[in-house]
Amino acid sequence: MIKRFLPIALISALAISTTSCNSNNGFKKYKGLEYKIIKDAPGKTASMGDIVEFNIVAKADTFSLADSRKSGQPGMMRVEEVKKAGDLQAIFPLLSVGDSAVVVISCDTLLKNIPPAQKQLPPWLKKGNKITINISIVSIKSMEQMQKDMDAKAATQMSTDDKILQDYFAKNNIKPTKTASGLYYTIVKEGSGDAIAKGQSVTMNYTGKTLDGKTFDSNTDEQFKHKQPFTFTVGVGQVIKGWDEGVLLLKKGGKAMFYIPSPLAYGAQSPSPDIAPNAILTFDVEVTDVKASAPQPQGQPQPMQ
Repeated sequence: MIKRFLPIALISALAISTTSCNSNNGFKKYKGLEYKIIKDAPGKTASMGDIVEFNIVAKADTFSLADSRKSGQPGMMRVEEVKKAGDLQAIFPLLSVGDSAVVVISCDTLLKNIPPAQKQLPPWLKKGNKITINISIVSIKSMEQMQKDMDAKAATQMSTDDKILQDYFAKNNIKPTKTASGLYYTIVKEGSGDAIAKGQSVTMNYTGKTLDGKTFDSNTDEQFKHKQPFTFTVGVGQVIKGWDEGVLLLKKGGKAMFYIPSPLAYGAQSPSPDIAPNAILTFDVEVTDVKASAPQPQGQPQPMQ
């Protein structure tokens, strides 16, 4: 399954300029948006279920919210039915590959969709503000074609990552075990009891680092401000693939090091500025508890999908 598309709620709030829009400058109204197509390239527009990849630069009022060209990560979204006014998704069926447009969304429209009890809002999301979005379409693909393309890229990246890991292990005199998927691991402490099984609830301590040794998250280090156990259900996609596979190799009380190639981690869609696209990650993990039941994940979700 394709994961980590940019959240609709976030995308709906992106903006890039102070362009005003009215009936005199070519803007049209559509499903709570005002839009103007700047470049209209020939080609098929997006259909329901298609995956749209796009570049977006955003600014609301004086706040710069996003710039996919600077980050090097185009946005990606599956086209679905628009259920609320002001949803950026409404523009995709009007655009084809190569098209670019300016979309303006009123903060007043977005605020109508937010429950009154929700008090913590970004400072730019306030009545009277305009959110303007410049968007250009990079690709439009069916889910099946997108999955094929992602699988092909992952296979190429896996080969690259494996070479980097082999060099790293040789340089640091590490002799890990490799699984069929490409995950490397070393067992530091065996633990006791049966091996963890899919569907069980597991509580763990962890510290995650990039391959150059930079710590990007930990639930045992106070500097990351979530010094508490991390609980999740194994094997159901609540964590990255490398974790779901690696934890099944452990027992209660067990400790291990995971060396996770990027296709088994976050791939090109980095969740944090501290993790570069296609970064290889290492995790020092400890299983503190295993239960049959499976509560919702608790703690900070840095190793989550």
